[in-house]
Amino acid sequence: MAARTSAGILVHRIRDGVREVLLVHPGGPFWAKKDAGAWTIPKGEFDASHESAETAARREFVEETGQNAPVTLEPLVVVKQPGGKVVHAFAGEGEVDVSAIRSNAFEIEWPPRSGRTQAFPEVDRAAWFTLDEARGKILAGQRPLLDALAAHDRQGSR
Repeated sequence: MAARTSAGILVHRIRDGVREVLLVHPGGPFWAKKDAGAWTIPKGEFDASHESAETAARREFVEETGQNAPVTLEPLVVVKQPGGKVVHAFAGEGEVDVSAIRSNAFEIEWPPRSGRTQAFPEVDRAAWFTLDEARGKILAGQRPLLDALAAHDRQGSR
């Protein structure tokens, strides 16, 4: 079986001379009480035979935030998460109003084995974090994305 493949965008900005990144918190009952190690970049699965990673990343960003992605995106890094999913990440500098996040929804049987289907937002909230704060919030398998952005910053400041 082929690994599932996702694409997403790590949006970043400078506030008071400090790099901040946008992370989103997954919606639904499984993630409701989880915080540290639960946040992610806006991302979603795609089929490389039907669309490019960048096109998928832009589509998923709109679906999960209700806002447009930054105009300019740079390939950041490809990571393989512990569960096997491969994530193609792009970086883009921009502004996102976290109070205006509007996500699409997914349906699951909830409570389990109840026979009832409920809809939940894919993303229930978003926030800006410094790189250090983000390291404690983001899924462990996505921490290399923060390292890649920090390395990019160091290379750009030479």
